[in-house]
Amino acid sequence: MWTTKHFLSLLSLVMLPEITPEDLQARLQGGEDVQLIDVRQPEEFTYCRIEGSLLIPLGELASRAEEIDPDRPTVLICHHGVRSMQALAYLQHRHELTNLLNLRGGIHAWSLRVDPTVAVY
Repeated sequence: MWTTKHFLSLLSLVMLPEITPEDLQARLQGGEDVQLIDVRQPEEFTYCRIEGSLLIPLGELASRAEEIDPDRPTVLICHHGVRSMQALAYLQHRHELTNLLNLRGGIHAWSLRVDPTVAVY
């Protein structure tokens, strides 16, 4: 699995594409076929999630990457946006997926700015 050193090295080379909670909401409300991949732990996912998200914990990403449809726009989600950024970098580098976006601020920002019914933790 990737270490923080690998992640920081890759981040220094590229800017990772992001989407704001508001832009994601607009895409979803507009009917866009966006795939939502949540990379948090199962306990976090059970506590709160964005409806329609698929849980693939970061530690399982290497063995479950084939579950991500490369032809659909995919938004990666975590608590604050750090783990999902790691997931995005890994998927771009190791699996050559290109249709990926990181949810800026994670589900925490989604809860505060888009959907207050999603629990904050």
